[in-house]
Amino acid sequence: MKQTTVGGNKRKAANFLAMLGLIIIFVAYMFPFLMVVINSLKQKRDIIKSPFSWLFTIKGLSFDNFVKAFNQMDFLNAFKNSLIVTVSSTVLVTLLAAMLAYYIVRNNNVISKIMFALMVASMIIPFQAIMIPLVSIYGGTLNILNHRATLIFMHTGFSMAMSVFMFHGFIKGNVPIALEEAAYIDGCTNSQTFFKIVLPLLKPIISTMVILNSLAFWNDFLLPSLVLTDKKLLTLPLSTYSFYGTYSADYGTIMAGLLLCVIPILILYIVLQKQIIGGVVAGAVK
Repeated sequence: MKQTTVGGNKRKAANFLAMLGLIIIFVAYMFPFLMVVINSLKQKRDIIKSPFSWLFTIKGLSFDNFVKAFNQMDFLNAFKNSLIVTVSSTVLVTLLAAMLAYYIVRNNNVISKIMFALMVASMIIPFQAIMIPLVSIYGGTLNILNHRATLIFMHTGFSMAMSVFMFHGFIKGNVPIALEEAAYIDGCTNSQTFFKIVLPLLKPIISTMVILNSLAFWNDFLLPSLVLTDKKLLTLPLSTYSFYGTYSADYGTIMAGLLLCVIPILILYIVLQKQIIGGVVAGAVK
């Protein structure tokens, strides 16, 4: 009985230390975001004078930064551009990656293995290594930059390898081939089997890939900055760059603009949170 009590006390102490460590990590992780929220409600002089001060310690709390950011970054137009690019790219990469992964899993031949190996190997190539030749070819040779369709095409291509890899593992471990065989017996074609039988079973991993790809497309700054130069086509991350001057920057407006960019994708994550968790743990328990 005494050993059990000692063991129980040790376990409680270990749990307490683990929880304390998690709280410290959480505070350290959320502190920058909290500072953005707080400073977005301050005036510029208060941000420069005391950026780490809390709202109740200063005067001049105002939402003027959000109004100014909304107008200066042409939020509605930039939001429309980001929405078109993100939704189109996400739908394309999700559908094409699911179809390709399904083909690779169910056609276990040499060509499929080589194709999958090359796609996985391409994941280690950094985008920075190919961005200059990419811009030279698409801009100088083909002259098709400064179009939303070009950006959507590039987003889809660069995200295919990771998406196929994720779909491949899920289909291989969680989609029984017996269901497909039953569908074929009932007279379904290959496309009908995929869209009516297999695709509904991919809901957890689809939700996971939708949020991951949406986050990447929505927050991307480097690729859109290389492709888009027309102010009417700028996405939200690019539009926030207008707050930076040559010699100074309006930090309050910048932080308000950053929050305006984050809110839509944060809402999407909250809506799909249950499906995302299900997609992450799917296959862990048979």
